[in-house]
Amino acid sequence: MGSKGDNVAVCNMKLERLLSMKGGKGQDSYANNSQAQAMHARSMLHLLEETLDNVHLNSSVSPPPFTAVDLGCSSGANTVHIIDFIVKHISKRFDSAGIDPPEFTAFFSDLPSNDFNTLFQLLPPLVSNSCMEECLAADGNRSYFVAGVPGSFYRRLFPAKTIDFFHSAFSLHWLSQVPESVTDRRSAAYNRGRVFIHGAGESTTTAYKRQFQADLAEFLRARAAEVKRGGAMFLVCLGRTSVDPTDQGGAGLLFGTHFQDAWDDLVREGLVAAEKRDGFNIPVYAPSLQDFKEVVEANGSFAIEKLVVYKGGSPLVVSEPDDASEVGRAFASSCRSVAGVLVEAHIGEELSNELFSRVERRATSHAKDVLVNLQFFHIVASLSFT
Repeated sequence: MGSKGDNVAVCNMKLERLLSMKGGKGQDSYANNSQAQAMHARSMLHLLEETLDNVHLNSSVSPPPFTAVDLGCSSGANTVHIIDFIVKHISKRFDSAGIDPPEFTAFFSDLPSNDFNTLFQLLPPLVSNSCMEECLAADGNRSYFVAGVPGSFYRRLFPAKTIDFFHSAFSLHWLSQVPESVTDRRSAAYNRGRVFIHGAGESTTTAYKRQFQADLAEFLRARAAEVKRGGAMFLVCLGRTSVDPTDQGGAGLLFGTHFQDAWDDLVREGLVAAEKRDGFNIPVYAPSLQDFKEVVEANGSFAIEKLVVYKGGSPLVVSEPDDASEVGRAFASSCRSVAGVLVEAHIGEELSNELFSRVERRATSHAKDVLVNLQFFHIVASLSFT
């Protein structure tokens, strides 16, 4: 982690005050561009169940609420579906053990800039004055109490030993900051001519790897203080199958091809200075299994129950794959839904619109390659705290 007060190149603001998936319910919003994440999450539910089965159940007469947290919840319906799944699975475990289920509390956590309003509008109503069994049996209702928790998951967010289960999906690949050396023209790690590390030099990718591992170490330290004995975590982030960190896999194709070329278009056309482009870098690192494992083992607080690379598939959802224009729009919308806020902060709304229109045109002209080659792999970690 950088020291307190470190700034990123994006408008000289701390990244955590700025970064968010695109809010609202518009065409480029995360809520309308997270169907692929939903499909990937559904394909991993059996792994989530295995992790939930490792959580200790409190059998005391008046147990405290079972508390689950989704870290990096964003603003779409996926987080609501996951929390609902967690609550129902744990309730079934209590029933199978012949124990009356406790009340449930769910915390939705993300950075302060997250669109919590859109998220809370998606929550089903809480049925009051009903027993837990009736709540769980009622379709379209919620059987748990909720709260939003703004803040970076690279720091403490909850009181000590209060959380039974942590879930985080598609978030831990986001760094706490762009490594300062990457945008420092005096540094060997300066990422000249690029806006992402895919295909970058060794010094640049080393800086990104160190930032990722430092961030993950902070994440684990914070969670180790907050989780109860017998608790667990289920973590999913973008990963890669190559041992070479300059090959960022699906993330590299998303941010290192047509997105990169669109920035170069703006520079060639004189709309953006080369130095301005070089001052922008996507703060994402797709780790290898070894990158991830080294940090967990060095932390020592969590036992690794499962650590695998899981093929998620394409991040694009298109109804007409033979329609190149639809593929291009889907690519640009997917890219904008996760990086658009950062781009606008760096070059303004007007130039951001120019950039993403070029992303769309380029992806349209390479639609077949996009559909075939844009495939995501995920690191899936099941960790227990004993």
